[in-house]
Amino acid sequence: MPIGFKPLCSVFFALALTGAGCHAQPPVKPPAAPSGGPASSAGTLSPEMARRIEVLIRSRSEIPLSYVFHVGQRSPSDIPGFDAVTVDFTAEGKTSKPITFLLSKDGKTLAQFSKYDISKDPKTTISGANRPARGGKEDAPVLIVVFDDLECPFCSALNAQLFPAVLDRYKDQVRVVYRDFPLDQHPWAMRAAIDTSCLSTQSGEGYWKLVDYIHAHAAELGGDEKSLAKANATLDLLTVDEGKRQKVDEAVLNACIAKQDDTVVKATMKEAEALGVDSTPALFINGEKIAGAVPLEYVFRMIDEALIAAGQTPPPVTPPAPAPPAAKPGN
Repeated sequence: MPIGFKPLCSVFFALALTGAGCHAQPPVKPPAAPSGGPASSAGTLSPEMARRIEVLIRSRSEIPLSYVFHVGQRSPSDIPGFDAVTVDFTAEGKTSKPITFLLSKDGKTLAQFSKYDISKDPKTTISGANRPARGGKEDAPVLIVVFDDLECPFCSALNAQLFPAVLDRYKDQVRVVYRDFPLDQHPWAMRAAIDTSCLSTQSGEGYWKLVDYIHAHAAELGGDEKSLAKANATLDLLTVDEGKRQKVDEAVLNACIAKQDDTVVKATMKEAEALGVDSTPALFINGEKIAGAVPLEYVFRMIDEALIAAGQTPPPVTPPAPAPPAAKPGN
């Protein structure tokens, strides 16, 4: 499994700021090793070596003197030539979580490594199943999942500008799915998420038409007085009207709208939060996250890289159209 370096200074300084909030009990300090030699075999550390470790960490991370260090015993590690040593500290009666460092067998080098599991394809970390999609089929090489808030103006801009450009460029090489993440500060966003989801169970085409319309007219909902009741009534009416155009089962649709069951939406939001989503729009391109507004060329580059990783050839870059010649004076 690949191993990546993590700077000792920044890691431990961050722990110094946050670790004091942990409530774990301090581990029992192992008996000190007999004097002599910088370090002994796995299982014990000499007081002199424990002090070297503490001095290094304090000097590099500017840990306050009020923090009391505990340097644990050596134990075997899976890194050749190194043993594992745990370090924690206590402040104001609270003890941090233990942090693992690596100490070379000869006692001359202290290091810290982090291991990350990359055995899973990032694309599989987030699902677009059971949601209407635009673009390619389910086996499209690139899946773009967007956490969307129908009352969010930035989401509206993305819906109007970014995705038409993406689908025009990549055609069926990409599959675009929206999932709901209505923010608390947007009064009718949850209603919109539930209403559009009600329609999506019967008509994917109707869902996208409704989403496009709401995004394009979000600023108008609620009227000049920005009435929540009026916005909700308008959303319900828009959903019913689109359902009629799509010839869905109106009784089923009306019952879903009336029930306003937010169970699925809240489950989606919980999943998004676990992925680090805290604002909208948030995009995942084959599992790679983009948060906030970024230039279109960055999105294209990420999609190109995802296509190449999937063994596909990205479409050629279209050169910008030449600027028209400058008008001659007097014309």
